[in-house]
Amino acid sequence: MLVELIVENYAVVERVRVRFGAGVNLLTGETGSGKSIVVDSLGLLFGGRASSDMIRTGAPRARVSGIFEVPLTRPLRTLLEEHSLELEEGELLIEREILPNGKSRAFAGGRPVTASLLRELAPYLGDIHGQHDQQKLFEPAAQLDTLDVFASNRPALDRISSLYHQWRDVARELEDLERSNAETLRLKDLWTFQNREIESTAPVPGEDARLESERRVLMNVSRLHEHAQAAYDELYEGEPSALSLLGKARRHIDDLIRVDATLGHLAETLAPTEAALDDAAHTLRAYLGKLEDDPARLDEIESRLAALERLKRKYGPTLDDVIHFGEDVKTKLSNLENSDELRAALHRKREALGVEYAAAAAQLSQERRAAAGKLEHKVQAELAELAMERTRFSVAFSEQEWSESGIDRITFLIAPNAGEEPKPLDRIASGGELSRLALALKTCTANGTSAQSASRTLVFDEVDAGIGGATAESVGRRLKRLASTDQLLCVTHLAQIASFADQHYVVEKREVKGRTLAELEEVTGEARTREIARMLSGQRMTPEALKHAEQLVKHSAGKRALSNTP
Repeated sequence: MLVELIVENYAVVERVRVRFGAGVNLLTGETGSGKSIVVDSLGLLFGGRASSDMIRTGAPRARVSGIFEVPLTRPLRTLLEEHSLELEEGELLIEREILPNGKSRAFAGGRPVTASLLRELAPYLGDIHGQHDQQKLFEPAAQLDTLDVFASNRPALDRISSLYHQWRDVARELEDLERSNAETLRLKDLWTFQNREIESTAPVPGEDARLESERRVLMNVSRLHEHAQAAYDELYEGEPSALSLLGKARRHIDDLIRVDATLGHLAETLAPTEAALDDAAHTLRAYLGKLEDDPARLDEIESRLAALERLKRKYGPTLDDVIHFGEDVKTKLSNLENSDELRAALHRKREALGVEYAAAAAQLSQERRAAAGKLEHKVQAELAELAMERTRFSVAFSEQEWSESGIDRITFLIAPNAGEEPKPLDRIASGGELSRLALALKTCTANGTSAQSASRTLVFDEVDAGIGGATAESVGRRLKRLASTDQLLCVTHLAQIASFADQHYVVEKREVKGRTLAELEEVTGEARTREIARMLSGQRMTPEALKHAEQLVKHSAGKRALSNTP
């Protein structure tokens, strides 16, 4: 539900702040007063297109803010979590700024977001239905969506969509396999040569690093022997050696300890050192025993490193890259050898998915046809209340190519007058008839189970176009009933409809310092009665118009009380 709307520097609005309530919120005013500006600004919050022409002359920018009270349904919670957004005490603040260069900035919950995200959020917040939006009723996709919402087909549609995308992906994979088969055959000889070259060398991970280390040792045997021998002599064989000197020092300490026992810890300190020196000496002696020239092994290492280097230059730059390249070539050759099996497997998978999709689509089509009959009956009942009792409404089915929405293409048909054949909406429905049909469809689908089935703000911009009298009263009653589940925001020029308002707002233009400003004010009591009288009689207020307005308000209040009686 829209709790509050703030519009700043938008068109002829300098600043308007208005709080809306539950039920029917009516906007009235003279023609051209700016009633639709409120609706248009709300459209910006739903991700509508922004233009610098919307900025009030002389203002640096236009800004629209809206506070929405939002039931946290599971789909909405998922969407908010994906974008790190949170509700604050069950409310969501949406803001939109329009800059002079035509660009805009959007915010949700105080965080910068994209206009596309606002469009994703819009179905959970509200729906604007104006005379321009009625053109959407002509689109087969929109008509099919209306039927699916009425029939609560979302689970079936999700399954159909999943099956269709799987089937299409397998079909594309099969097409790619067929298309690339000739090319891969041409590459087979190259892959075979590369695989043979790498397999004949058989590189091992880390082999080049180990061989480089061994090569350095073999190339420096003499130097290594010299240093190892010198270290061994200094530790063990030399006169004096480190071990012999340490032995002498230990013996002197033993003599000290025999006289002064407090020095006993010195012996314990030297013991590990003597053991470490002895271990080092033995290690050096073993190393000297293995250290010898091996020209043959050095040549072998040189040849092996040269072979590995050739592979790295061609398939590297590292040995791990060479090994990975070889594995990839093996996979390609294997796939090529098994392409017939793979092709057959893909054909079987595509056929199985196609059978499953066809069955699911046929089942969905049956459910749609059953729901279409119910929708026809309900819409005709609604139209009868809107003074179109002779109108026949029907849903025509035809088959289309497989798609994520199934195999059905539907067309809404209407015959406004007895004896006429039902025809598509764009060929027969007048503006007024289309407005009432839109209201009837909206009423029938308002509670359809969909991602946005929770209570929302439904906006009707002059849905009363082309009607009047008793029909207008019927529209007002229908709007009132629709408002029992959703908040309604309506722009109207008919007093009969305005009399059903729960909250009534008047939009007026006035001139201030040579500038035209549009202002919005809630009217109640006598002020509201005078506004309804103005709508009845025009600028010249008459006692008869005032009396008629009072009767309308009382009459509508009685209708509201009656409709709310259990």
